[in-house]
Amino acid sequence: MTTRRLTHIGRRGEARMVDVSQKKPTERIAVAEGRVVMRKSTLKLVLAGDAKKGDVLGVARVAGIMAAKRTHELIPLCHPLAIQKVEVDIEPDPKLPGLKVRATVKVSGKTGVEMEALTAVSVACLTIYDMIKAVEREMRIEGIRLIEKRGGKSGVFKADA
Repeated sequence: MTTRRLTHIGRRGEARMVDVSQKKPTERIAVAEGRVVMRKSTLKLVLAGDAKKGDVLGVARVAGIMAAKRTHELIPLCHPLAIQKVEVDIEPDPKLPGLKVRATVKVSGKTGVEMEALTAVSVACLTIYDMIKAVEREMRIEGIRLIEKRGGKSGVFKADA
């Protein structure tokens, strides 16, 4: 059995940034998702574009994109990356009721973009909450997780449905 070790912890337990200087650049893609659960009436308000703060979905998309690009400033030990693509999709789900947020991040580089995709989803969900909290403070942000990652030495990961 192979034991995996934490890559951001040195031999003496100290935090460290992983040295990726010897790695070959490859195309890397990560997809993450999350949900904002709210009342049906709140969802209806968002979809109608009637929130007092403006276009909730548009602002949340931009916030997610900006967050992905600044992940290295927010999460200690993340490498700054020349991200080539960030896509944030927000879809209504009447069954929740609420919104499903999905982020796809792509780079050609020496390290993955999982943290960038997760950060994009997290900040987009927080932005949705912020923009409509005056209407409903009981919303829940939940289910933030990595759905898929491709590229690099570890290959492909796909989460169970």
